[in-house]
Amino acid sequence: MGKITINHIKKSFNSNEILKGIDVEIPDGSFTILLGPSGCGKSTLLRIIAGLEEPTSGGLLINEEDVTYEEPKDRNIAMVFQNYALYPHMTVYKNIEYGLKIKKVPKQEREEIIQNVLKLVELTDHANKRPAQLSGGQRQRVALARAIVKRPHAFLMDEPLSNLDAKLRNQMRQELIELHQQLKTTFLYVTHDQVEAMSMGSYIIIMNHGEIMQKGTPKEIYTNPANLFVAQFIGSPPTNIIEFDNMYLGIRPEDIGIVNTDQIDSDVNIPGKILAIEQLGGETIYRVETNIGNLNIRTQSCWDEISENVDVHFSFDKLMVFNIEGNRVEKDDHIMRTIKKLQKEKINENELVYS
Repeated sequence: MGKITINHIKKSFNSNEILKGIDVEIPDGSFTILLGPSGCGKSTLLRIIAGLEEPTSGGLLINEEDVTYEEPKDRNIAMVFQNYALYPHMTVYKNIEYGLKIKKVPKQEREEIIQNVLKLVELTDHANKRPAQLSGGQRQRVALARAIVKRPHAFLMDEPLSNLDAKLRNQMRQELIELHQQLKTTFLYVTHDQVEAMSMGSYIIIMNHGEIMQKGTPKEIYTNPANLFVAQFIGSPPTNIIEFDNMYLGIRPEDIGIVNTDQIDSDVNIPGKILAIEQLGGETIYRVETNIGNLNIRTQSCWDEISENVDVHFSFDKLMVFNIEGNRVEKDDHIMRTIKKLQKEKINENELVYS
């Protein structure tokens, strides 16, 4: 059991309010991601859950038990840091064993637990090596193994892959997903990397300036962003935003087509000029200049040369609408009539400004 309930937690350092009243529940057994830009308060929230910081106000429950002011050791959680925090003079085996010895687990039981965990994290052949003899990915697995032997209610991870190169990050993402499926324990993972969030998380909490902007499954977050911040933070490239008639229109790069490169039903067709092309193997990203602004367009890979001048097209159904405050609104009849000005009127730079 590892449900975490956060009740209106605030945190200030002097006059600087870092968390502005966080209310959220971390589902038991979920792989939950705390996602947001640097300085948004996500690591501070994680440290409060771990017991390394005290909230200015509010409460924290783990499995319905109030642990707001409990010591870290009394919360039955395990924390994995980005710098591994391993003892350099100890072998892998001794690093993992240390916490069990502190708990006075009998030697025979310790050996059985450690062998099982070494097998789980695929480090059996490295048990007698010291951290300096290991790769970054192997050191991170040692840190995970040391956390696993505690059999915690929840694992808290603060950007654990940020020190790894791109290839190792990809590998470790897969290993963490598999580990979570095997342990079926709550994972709470902090990152600013949306790729990590979307690929690993079963539940995502997006933060900005000490507040929760949106929470939900990866599908909910991606397909139904609640505001402009989320729409532009999630997605690579981010959502294209067009300021139009006292509102904002958003459209994902993959929902825009270029004539002769793909087929998308279209209500709007406008001329454009290709500014840049990124070939990513399985897909191609175009940067296109149009009279409604510079648009990012993502298509399946097209290695053929195409004309610099293209026709850009998209459907009204794919447009997301946000009010002037940046909050998502439904497309009612009035809004649809307004949007259709894109089709009925000549589009020129005075009517539409790219944001």
